[in-house]
Amino acid sequence: MSKLRYLSADWVQAVSDAVATNTELQQLAAIHSVGLTQVVTGTPHGDVVYHLQVGNGLAVLASGEASPEDVRFTEPYDTAVAVATGVLNAQEAFINGHIKFVGDHQKLIDAGDVFAALNPIFDKIRETTDYN
Repeated sequence: MSKLRYLSADWVQAVSDAVATNTELQQLAAIHSVGLTQVVTGTPHGDVVYHLQVGNGLAVLASGEASPEDVRFTEPYDTAVAVATGVLNAQEAFINGHIKFVGDHQKLIDAGDVFAALNPIFDKIRETTDYN
């Protein structure tokens, strides 16, 4: 099986499929509502924009911007790779200005268990992802 190129359309689709079939995320979507847009600039695929939309019992990850958008993260490709591979801690990257944040901090904090439920999904996808 060939590896997925990080942030390619196939990679976004693989994450999307994993989110759609994750029972825990779908259950959390019944009690949380948040729209998060992720923008990664300067990737081999150009700038990549994808979102996580959670609410009304449905969690969806897909290409494009969240609507409604509560939170937006923007970061360069090298930062995204470093965070995705565990070389750089996401909080550290944010604190040091490598990841730009715009939006509702409280919505992000309130949805902490949603983001925690994403970790195993990204861990599994990481096994089949090419970051080079």
